[in-house]
Amino acid sequence: MAVKPIVCAAVASSFLLAAASPTTAGGKPVECYERYQTAPIYDTVYENVMVHPATERVEYVPPIYGTRKRPVLVAPERVSYEIIPAVVRTQYRTVQVSDGGYSWEWRWINGRKVLCKVKHKPRYGQIAETVVVQPEYKRRVVIPAEYGYEVEQVVIQPEQRRVVVVPASYQTVARQVLVSEGEAGWRRVKIRRHC
Repeated sequence: MAVKPIVCAAVASSFLLAAASPTTAGGKPVECYERYQTAPIYDTVYENVMVHPATERVEYVPPIYGTRKRPVLVAPERVSYEIIPAVVRTQYRTVQVSDGGYSWEWRWINGRKVLCKVKHKPRYGQIAETVVVQPEYKRRVVIPAEYGYEVEQVVIQPEQRRVVVVPASYQTVARQVLVSEGEAGWRRVKIRRHC
């Protein structure tokens, strides 16, 4: 505990007198004091310090290409004609070849040779005829258009430009700060057999 300046001065002067000439002062010391000095008190403070400030950089993303098939006309629609031949069939018909008639023939009848007039039956035969079942005709034929494919390059995603922000970086730094400068003064002491 610090002592008031007036008390300190009085105590100091009496202490000096007692120290200078103990025999001169006479008697037994009643109170004794000594000087003291306390050390300063420091504390550690942690604070964030910016190491690098925030920056920006521009990044370029190249375009992305792909391919696409596109139909193209190779040959247009065409019209042509073809001849369909006739369909025929062979059919047979019975016709009279001969009406029979009469003829003279020698014959033996009862041992006698006689000349006989003989009547003949009509004779028939088959003749073939070609019959047109369906006549020849012209048919219209449509040939459809022909298509192919052409491969072409297309842009799927165009070139992009973007700004990338790099945040500032910080570091925690320890720093010593003075909490108390300490103090100096006089304090009362007890010395056995003296005061």
